[in-house]
Amino acid sequence: MSPTRIPLILASASPRRREILTLLGLPFVAVPAENEPAVDPLLPLDQAVCAVARGKAAEVAARYPGRTVLGADTVVSVDGLTLGKPRDEDDARRMLRLLQGRAHTVYTGVWLFGPGRPPEGNGFADSARVAFFSLSPQEIDEYVATGEPMDKAGAYGIQGAGLRNIRGIEGDFYTVMGLPGGRLWRFLHGRPAE
Repeated sequence: MSPTRIPLILASASPRRREILTLLGLPFVAVPAENEPAVDPLLPLDQAVCAVARGKAAEVAARYPGRTVLGADTVVSVDGLTLGKPRDEDDARRMLRLLQGRAHTVYTGVWLFGPGRPPEGNGFADSARVAFFSLSPQEIDEYVATGEPMDKAGAYGIQGAGLRNIRGIEGDFYTVMGLPGGRLWRFLHGRPAE
């Protein structure tokens, strides 16, 4: 489908974000940003993920003026460390060792450009707390061997095989998955998202 015929353009290649938009019943087309901005370590994480989401959306919005473009970004935070996607399997193991047996926070930022929005766009951030079971080195190796951790912030997917590592969650499951669906729906429809 042509991006000019769809009301929403998703500036992401994430299959999880596509799945969430489909669950919401929102017609969209995915046009990934070509350059992903880095997370600014000087900003609080809720602002940092919004800045990255804004950068992704701005790049795609420049290619499709007058269209509604959605950008999103997700990071994991534990002990003051920000975890994005792992570089390789060893990095994934390192991240999972940091997360195992404890709780961490997942931040997802959302930013929209388009008709009816300020010229600089607008958006929001959401967060959720996730607690992991204690994991043995073997369990970590087995999970990394699935390949699932490699394209996910914090090296795990809550919606996939990574669910076996999750003891509990406080907040929106979909925020951890990569897009706070309920808040996004309300935000797109001009309703309070709090």
